Amino acid sequence: MSAPLVSPRYNIDTLAEQLLNGHRAALARGITLVESKKGEHREYAEALLTKVMDATGKAYRIGITGVPGVGKSTTIDTFGSNLTAAGHKVAVLAVDPSSTRTGGSILGDKTRMAQLAVDRNAYIRPSPTAGTLGGVAAKTRESMLLCEAAGFDVILVETVGIGQSETTVAQMVDFFLALMLPGAGDELQGIKKGVLEIADLIAVNKAEGDGLTRARLAASQYRTALHILTPRSKHWSPPVVTISGLANVGLDDLWSQLNIFKERMQANGDWDKKRAEQQLSWMWGLLNEKLQTALKANPEIKSALPDVEAAVKSGRLPATAAASKLASLFGI
Repeated sequence: MSAPLVSPRYNIDTLAEQLLNGHRAALARGITLVESKKGEHREYAEALLTKVMDATGKAYRIGITGVPGVGKSTTIDTFGSNLTAAGHKVAVLAVDPSSTRTGGSILGDKTRMAQLAVDRNAYIRPSPTAGTLGGVAAKTRESMLLCEAAGFDVILVETVGIGQSETTVAQMVDFFLALMLPGAGDELQGIKKGVLEIADLIAVNKAEGDGLTRARLAASQYRTALHILTPRSKHWSPPVVTISGLANVGLDDLWSQLNIFKERMQANGDWDKKRAEQQLSWMWGLLNEKLQTALKANPEIKSALPDVEAAVKSGRLPATAAASKLASLFGI
């Protein structure tokens, strides 16, 4: 039997055992470990994930996006509270925008999700994006696995709703929900076609009070827009619903739609196929990161890089030739 991995801070065997028993402090420490940028922590993080892998994969992974102000946090707070009241354990991985200058982030999700913040069957983990492509925390996938191992059966991943975050999150979840504002008019003109193409359901939020009529009109316009797009799956055409996260209206129907989607995708095999493809994509993404790190750390590359970059910037050297030159120095 191999000796347990032990550091001054982490005993991986103990941490894995505590996490599998649902200890919240262990989950928090585990996520902190996988999010760490310290090289010496990667061995511990990988060992922890390996030990708990058999307990992962059983949760419903749901991505939620929407422009700032659409009511994502309010909707997640109410929706998640409905689910915990029905007996589910809900984890929210809320990706906060980081400052590109300081690296700081708001990390205010626990104040924006007041009900879930005090719910014993919920866990909220704000994660700074730290400049990661698409505004998604680099270790969201690992955090998701640890939450599953700790017994959470619904994982909600909230995106910042800007940049390429929607596409990145859609590639790591089972279901992708896009929240929209009522009054589609100008909103529909400005929406990115890509969001409609990857959404599994469109929910027009704030369908309460004076906003109800505008929300219904917007929903009708989104349905028309979706009709001209080819669905991602021949087994599912994304529905459009109206909801109110604030008034808790339409969220039960939303959950019903999510379950219909899951049953349909599992019945035709698309569910497992999609997850398998996501795992492979994740592996290749990690491998590319490691190769880039190794390449940039190579002494010959480090020596040649300033001159090569200067030549490319000035137009004296084509980018294709520059890449070939650097690759040859790396031995490929």
